[in-house]
Amino acid sequence: MPPLEAYKRQLPYTYALGLYPALQALEQAPHLVSRVLVHSKLSGEGADALYAACAQHKIRTEQAERLLKKLSGKDNCFAAAVCNKQQHDLDPSGNHLVLVHPMDAGNLGTILRSALGFSFLDIALITPCADAFDPQVIRASMGAIFSLRLSEFDSFEAYQNQAGPRKLYPFMLSDDALPLSKAVQHKKSPHSLIFGNEGSGLPAEYATWGQSIKIEQSDAIDSLNLAVSAAIGMYVFSSL
Repeated sequence: MPPLEAYKRQLPYTYALGLYPALQALEQAPHLVSRVLVHSKLSGEGADALYAACAQHKIRTEQAERLLKKLSGKDNCFAAAVCNKQQHDLDPSGNHLVLVHPMDAGNLGTILRSALGFSFLDIALITPCADAFDPQVIRASMGAIFSLRLSEFDSFEAYQNQAGPRKLYPFMLSDDALPLSKAVQHKKSPHSLIFGNEGSGLPAEYATWGQSIKIEQSDAIDSLNLAVSAAIGMYVFSSL
């Protein structure tokens, strides 16, 4: 097999670094896993599960301590799945999470894990944005990305063309923004929860495309972190 490279956005593959993210890749998307890198110190029930999954799906394992350290920058990364990248068409009948220009990899990974927890399985990313296939994002998501349908769009209009008819809920401060607690009482499905960039939020025109929503908070802080805001919005709108 060809030698592996340090991760770059233009590569056709990425890495699920760590035992749990690698297991999630093997369990949720084994068709994307080309091989698994392991450390000689890998042991225990997690190791047994990893080797069993590789055997079940006929996926090659390689002992690669140096490469694991190079890829992760750590001495205690004992496993990694090498995964081919794949985007998915979004389900037009489902509820979507739309992230407009998110730029922080850690935030994005945390949001993806929350999305899986609150059953928002369809994720639209409006570019430019952080690379969802960056190993840092996959690690922060704890492998949740392999259970989600994720697609990138070069504009919000391009997203709308694929998404189908739906109610749009941009989270932003505008003159007609409804408090989240009130807006959810009249929610309609399918719907899209839309969040903007960590620093600049959503452009003003998004207020004209749907019912804008604000998350009530005290005056002690000026805003909430994007990952926190998205988690709150998804939790309140979820049917759990």
